[in-house]
Amino acid sequence: MAAVRALVASRLRAASAVAPLHASTPRAALHGSAPRPGARVALVLSGCGVYDGTELHEASAVLVHLSRGGAEVQIFAPDIPQMHVVDHTKGQPSESETRNVLTESARIARGKISDLARLSAADHDAAIFPGGFGAAKNLSTFAVDGKDCKVHRDVERVLKEFHGAGKPIGLCCIAPVLAAKVLRGVEVTVGHEQEEGGRWPYAGTAEAIKALGAKHCVKGVTEAHVDQKNKVVTTPAFMCETELHHIHDGIGAMVKKVLELCRK
Repeated sequence: MAAVRALVASRLRAASAVAPLHASTPRAALHGSAPRPGARVALVLSGCGVYDGTELHEASAVLVHLSRGGAEVQIFAPDIPQMHVVDHTKGQPSESETRNVLTESARIARGKISDLARLSAADHDAAIFPGGFGAAKNLSTFAVDGKDCKVHRDVERVLKEFHGAGKPIGLCCIAPVLAAKVLRGVEVTVGHEQEEGGRWPYAGTAEAIKALGAKHCVKGVTEAHVDQKNKVVTTPAFMCETELHHIHDGIGAMVKKVLELCRK
């Protein structure tokens, strides 16, 4: 038991030594590993939890595929309050609770995260936005305002910076609405345009994307759509009710195309 206590104590001391969120270095890579020779990718999160933040399975799949692709990853999130907090056991808001998007996103990033205000396209080769309702609630007001939504100023800035620099942008699940709002005429997919018996429960999003002036392209859950002109790559992910490995494969297709565009 003494040996176990010593091990736990040493790990707690190591955890307490992690730098505060706001003091993270501009190029601090995930897990603090040495820089890798591959593409430098910025991953933008929106909290932690599907109903009020980032969809964890999507974020994890993106990180796995980026790791396999040899990418160097830095994670970002805006330092703002969440729109609200949802009790994920009930699917209902917790009226008395408040949380911060950056603080919650740090759970996924294992503490290695920076304020989105510090993200510059000049430091990275690509940016990727996982889904989850946080993209529609915290990174934008799409969940409330639909086609009349506003996008958070730093999210809008980042999208325009990467687009203007000709650097690829990947988005999955509901996150493509961000590109549809900010990058006029962009091509994206959120999957199919009919619910098809509940398999595509958010199919109506396609019409909102069209109303934003973007082009919606029908794709299956394991596919990614590439807008070659704008270098925007999208995949439906959890817009489809299907097995998890199909979601993982579709995100893999998106990440692969983003990394390919980095080399062009």
